[in-house]
Amino acid sequence: MDITLLLGAPGSGKGTAAARLEKKCGFVVVSSGDLLRDAVARQTPDGVEAQSYMERGALVPDAIIGHMIGELLRAGDSGTQYLLDGYPRTVKQLEMLEDVLAHCGGTLKAAVLIEVNDELVIERIAGRRVCPRCNAVYHAVTLRPQREGICDHCGTALVQRADDTVATVLQRLEVYRRQTGGVIEACEARKMLHRVDGNGEVDIIVERILQSLA
Repeated sequence: MDITLLLGAPGSGKGTAAARLEKKCGFVVVSSGDLLRDAVARQTPDGVEAQSYMERGALVPDAIIGHMIGELLRAGDSGTQYLLDGYPRTVKQLEMLEDVLAHCGGTLKAAVLIEVNDELVIERIAGRRVCPRCNAVYHAVTLRPQREGICDHCGTALVQRADDTVATVLQRLEVYRRQTGGVIEACEARKMLHRVDGNGEVDIIVERILQSLA
């Protein structure tokens, strides 16, 4: 199996790009956040343990997330091309991933870093509005509802998530740089890092990613 990492700051468009790559190229996209939420919902042993950290606002330990990723990869087909969305976030997680791949015969093929400036990240995230009832997502500038502040689908008043404020976004960016900077440096040292401009329409960004991997 081949593993490609998709790295980038919050608001860089990783999730959207990953979804397009999955449809267009047949990647199996793995998001650590989705794995975590699914494990909690199903109350697996990892999910139960992770939930205890999440409920008190603590970070879920690397070992728990690493174990979930490892189980998924070990159970995967040898010919699968995986795209890991936002994982690993730390050098320790990168080392754990490499250890799993060494035991299951997988190859860490490449890492793609979607680069965007802080101003764009703040604009994307701080302008986001969501429907608390049906989870529809809007944007104060680029994707406005038909009626100001009201969801088009169910008529519920839109809200701004607590972690989408400017102050919180700046804090998330600082955490991202502190945690993931080492992963970027490690991938660059391994000569497997591809830097991609994250400005523009998603289809253009996806083409840049594919060209970087060609």
